[in-house]
Amino acid sequence: MVTWIPPVEIKVRNPPPESDMALKQPKTETSEDSLALSLEDCYTQAAVNRWQADQTLTALDQIADEVPVAMVYNGISHAVMMASPCDLDDFALGFSLSEGIIKTADELYGLELVRAEADNLAAGIEIQLSITTQRSMQLKQRRRNLTGRTGCGLCGTESLQQAIRPVKQVPCLPPASPAAVEHALQQLQANQPLQTITGACHGAAWCDLQGNIQLLREDVGRHNALDKLVGALQRAATDLSQGFILVSSRASYEMVHKAASCGISSLVAVSAPTGLALQLAQQAGLNLIGFARPGRHVIYHQSITTGTTQSFDDSEEL
Repeated sequence: MVTWIPPVEIKVRNPPPESDMALKQPKTETSEDSLALSLEDCYTQAAVNRWQADQTLTALDQIADEVPVAMVYNGISHAVMMASPCDLDDFALGFSLSEGIIKTADELYGLELVRAEADNLAAGIEIQLSITTQRSMQLKQRRRNLTGRTGCGLCGTESLQQAIRPVKQVPCLPPASPAAVEHALQQLQANQPLQTITGACHGAAWCDLQGNIQLLREDVGRHNALDKLVGALQRAATDLSQGFILVSSRASYEMVHKAASCGISSLVAVSAPTGLALQLAQQAGLNLIGFARPGRHVIYHQSITTGTTQSFDDSEEL
């Protein structure tokens, strides 16, 4: 059964001016004007016309919500992501760790979630985080290094070096066993309620060595789902040597980097990895499995060889 960790409650009020935020210590206590977001806050209903079997029928459909979520560190806005408005406390911690803004969870002193408008969730949510002075200074320096560059994306050597950060070595452990991967896949859909309702969300699951799903987080974005899971794992003080991550998406460069940055040794994806993701997994010593489907999967990299392998044509995996 998936473990549920209660979310931080969300203040319903307009955010304070930036000058006030810089002096204010984020809090996670509840209050009379707080509102905890639930699964029902992550989707809306819309009237649609369904065409099926040469018939058009009017029906109600459930549409996944995505809202702007701003990460604000010690009063300074760092990034805004479009995300599902659930498990945002896990999101904040996981994003901070996987992006290298903090190195350990205890460098995050506290956080407060603030809705931009009380009656309009789509207006966005601001996550105000209080981190150590040292990490705050490093974050400011990182931002200064980016100022003055052209706005055409990844331009020039320095920009590319900033985008493709060095990857951390992970503990050398065996990959997930075929039986464990199969068992985890069998449970994945049943543990994704938001995906079941909307059909528009990714899931990231922590599975034990037998393939039992212990934690799962969902989001419209695959990176966000993984960040939420990373945060939940930290809050639960999970032993990361005793399991693997299963994601319902492809294994992109960012997914491998986020997993490795948090010391996770095995990543299993239901779709393919990218070439850069494979290179990164090889550099980090991370076990990378793709095309995980019932009865089959592809081991792209393993840090420990556990037995003989047979070659086959995977050109029809998609």
